[in-house]
Amino acid sequence: MITAAQSRAARGLLDWSQTQLAERSNLSESTIRNFEKGRKDPSINNLAAIRAALETAGVIFVDENGEGPGVRLRKGCNNA
Repeated sequence: MITAAQSRAARGLLDWSQTQLAERSNLSESTIRNFEKGRKDPSINNLAAIRAALETAGVIFVDENGEGPGVRLRKGCNNA
């Protein structure tokens, strides 16, 4: 669905902290921290919540296309 690296990169594009992502995805900060540090994979529902929060803010997830997965901001999107 999304990788820990994509989550970190998406937060960087938005200038969000782990706390901000946790708040916007209605998850605990420890869930975000453990996911991004590779300590524990979140449930499918939690991954969906993370992705939805980031996409709502303007992040586009780029699938693996020979160069690896990535993220970018939607055109005209200001950091949320």
